[in-house]
Amino acid sequence: MAEQQEEQVEREQGIAATVAPRNEACRSMCVGIVGLGLIGGSFARAYRSLGATVYALDTDRDTMDASMIETVKAPLDDTSIPSCDLIILAAYPQACIEWLEEHAEILGRISDPDTSQGPIVIDTAGVKEAVCARAFELARVNGFAFVGTHPMAGTQFSGFAHARADLFRGAPMVLVPPETDDARRLTLLDRAHTLLAPVGFGSFSVTSPEEHDRVIAFTSQLAHVVSNAYVKSPTARAHHGFSAGSYRDLTRVAHLNPGMWAELMMDDAKNLSQEIASLVEALDAYRLALDAGDRDRLRMLLAEGDRIKRALDDEASSA
Repeated sequence: MAEQQEEQVEREQGIAATVAPRNEACRSMCVGIVGLGLIGGSFARAYRSLGATVYALDTDRDTMDASMIETVKAPLDDTSIPSCDLIILAAYPQACIEWLEEHAEILGRISDPDTSQGPIVIDTAGVKEAVCARAFELARVNGFAFVGTHPMAGTQFSGFAHARADLFRGAPMVLVPPETDDARRLTLLDRAHTLLAPVGFGSFSVTSPEEHDRVIAFTSQLAHVVSNAYVKSPTARAHHGFSAGSYRDLTRVAHLNPGMWAELMMDDAKNLSQEIASLVEALDAYRLALDAGDRDRLRMLLAEGDRIKRALDDEASSA
């Protein structure tokens, strides 16, 4: 059993490590996209630049009109869904679930998981438990293929106007497959990898919805909270002429989409709250050292943070 588990891990890591683009295959691909914001729009531009046919849906009429000038062939609807090889749900978490619920029946009719017939559906939401629990159930009951994903790419800007064909080049992609037998799981991961690799992801990793949300609360959501809270200091108004790289780096993601981030953070509230509490405790240690005039304690705290950061960087460079 242990040997089989090791082989399973090695095969999944093999999928995760292989990133050779398959541009030629894209010329016969059809991709459907729900949501043409920064992520969905960048997928649309990326696949279109590779020769794929792109269908899309966005609730904003101006965005749809702009996308159909040179990127999107036609709206994603019941007539175009059957021709899609890949459908990307790049909307807010609840909107992804609602679209799946509305289209689960047609996806089931055109799919056969045993033969890999029909499109593979992915979502790109920044949380996975809230989306995948319902999506996995809909896919299982209706018989279509679904894999949760999270492309680790983006900018401080949002909207189709800022979408770029090269946004995902070199970026990590996280895959979150459903719990199923090993053979079907590997087939699903291989299909997802084959369809996603051409846009240029630098690496693929595989995780569970729970682990994804635990880690993303720290690596993404907490960073946005800290940046957003940092600029609320009264001193922020006086920063001009006194700031350089440190200020710019820490405040880059203070500019955000409040509605989207509120939904993501509430869907991952427990994990994010724990990360905030941990940070508050760490910050308070610095405050107490300063209030006590304890230079040695402050030096120790700073050295500890420097040591941890260096160790993390060394670990990343040797991975």
